[in-house]
Amino acid sequence: MQLTLWLGLLLATAGMGLLWWMVLGGAGTRRQVLANLRRDAHPTDTTVQAEQAQSELAEALRRRTPPGVVKNLTKLWAAAGRPEAWPVDRVLSTKLLLGVAGLLIALLLIINGRDMRSVLFGAAIVGSLFFLPDLLLYNTGTKRKEAIALQLPDTLDQMSIAVNAGLGFDAAMSRVARNGRGELSSELVRTLQDIQVGMPRRDAYDDLAERTKVPKLERFVRAVVQGEAYGIALSDVLQSQAEELRMERKQDAERRAMQIPVKVIFPLLLFIMPAMFIVVIGPGVIQIIKAFGGGF
Repeated sequence: MQLTLWLGLLLATAGMGLLWWMVLGGAGTRRQVLANLRRDAHPTDTTVQAEQAQSELAEALRRRTPPGVVKNLTKLWAAAGRPEAWPVDRVLSTKLLLGVAGLLIALLLIINGRDMRSVLFGAAIVGSLFFLPDLLLYNTGTKRKEAIALQLPDTLDQMSIAVNAGLGFDAAMSRVARNGRGELSSELVRTLQDIQVGMPRRDAYDDLAERTKVPKLERFVRAVVQGEAYGIALSDVLQSQAEELRMERKQDAERRAMQIPVKVIFPLLLFIMPAMFIVVIGPGVIQIIKAFGGGF
């Protein structure tokens, strides 16, 4: 019975490995196809078949996935910066593979344990593995928002200097975006590309705020849109926004510094103080025990 169980688990793992290669191996074949196209060569039959199998599997998964799940994953993917190596179809495939792997592990635990604790532990493993891609995308999106909020004051300072030097707002944004590095620069480049292909400026700015979901950037976008609507000089808008963001960053740093003593007190009471008490009071307590013990 045990040998049959392990053999079945081995075969299931091999099948999942093959499916994983079909789903995740498309990045290498895609790069090979693009390289062949750049060389004016035709892709081989193997790469074409791999691409076709991957697209068919992704299409089947998308059709059988509830629209709400796909919409939520698309939002998480967009908040994470739309990583090209992990499109939504690949995330769906990975969720399926991890869910099946968690189910196999849970079945193995339930068969070996045969109690309620094994069932609960197996269910926790299945849920954790199935929602692991969602958590990774959410974590990536959260870090990306923090990075954009941190880069925004310096970017506005550079744009304000460029505008005061005589450049237009779009030219200043283009100069800062193309010379800068980081998440905010890439978002500004995409906004400029949207404007160049014919999207209205206001829609491009609103799309920038919608993509990033950073409150400080959304406030800056609203200020720029209102400044253009009412004829306010954008140099004044940039300068006031940069000063306000610098002040907020300073206040945030001061607030974090004031929170350090409160956060340190619990580890101090739970871990450091008991060890100090043992080292300082321990020898005296031992001597007292020996003294009273010898008296009796």
